[in-house]
Amino acid sequence: MRERKLLVQRPGLVDYEAGLLLQKDAEHAVKNGIQPDTLFLLEHPHTLTIGRRGDSSGVLLDEAELRARGVTVFETNRGGKVTYHGLGQLVGYPIINLSPNREDVHRYVRDLEEVLIRAMSDFGIDSFRIKGLTGVHTNRGKVAAIGVHIARWVTTHGFALNVNTDLSYFDLIIACEGEPVTSMEELLGHQIHLSMVEDRIVAHFTEVFMTQPDGPVNSLTTADVLAAV
Repeated sequence: MRERKLLVQRPGLVDYEAGLLLQKDAEHAVKNGIQPDTLFLLEHPHTLTIGRRGDSSGVLLDEAELRARGVTVFETNRGGKVTYHGLGQLVGYPIINLSPNREDVHRYVRDLEEVLIRAMSDFGIDSFRIKGLTGVHTNRGKVAAIGVHIARWVTTHGFALNVNTDLSYFDLIIACEGEPVTSMEELLGHQIHLSMVEDRIVAHFTEVFMTQPDGPVNSLTTADVLAAV
């Protein structure tokens, strides 16, 4: 089997609309074989997004109140209902071609969960799946949400992992399934540098999706991470 490469992009803080354009350009390039599978790891400013199963009734403030708090709202073609993106949250957008041997939507979502569960374990956090739900959960609430879109087996959108997230912003919405939310900071009792979490996400993404990073990747081990936190 041909070795698959993974291009990792870490653009930092990106406006949500600009993030959509990044995904669109990468989707076209991956679909047409111009660039390898790509993983964006970034942050967004305060944003509420409404997925295909949601509507504006899931947003609890009116437009003026949201504007006063610096929160924007976007309707998207990802799966799921309403969710929050913001500072301190690590958002991952895998733009990958599932053809020819990974053409299974449920497997793809489970694989994203597996990446996140392994990364949480590196930081000493016990996380798990809940049957019938998507995302990654802990005994104190949901730590990561997943919402994807797949067209001609090329993926867009992805996951949002609460690292140092201000969880009060989730009070502005009725989240998917109405679950409580938590963050790595809340679970560990202190903040974690996003770059450390990104490194572990990249390492486990290449494991689970059997790709090779297109460029150098930080080689921190689980022991290194636990020693640092």
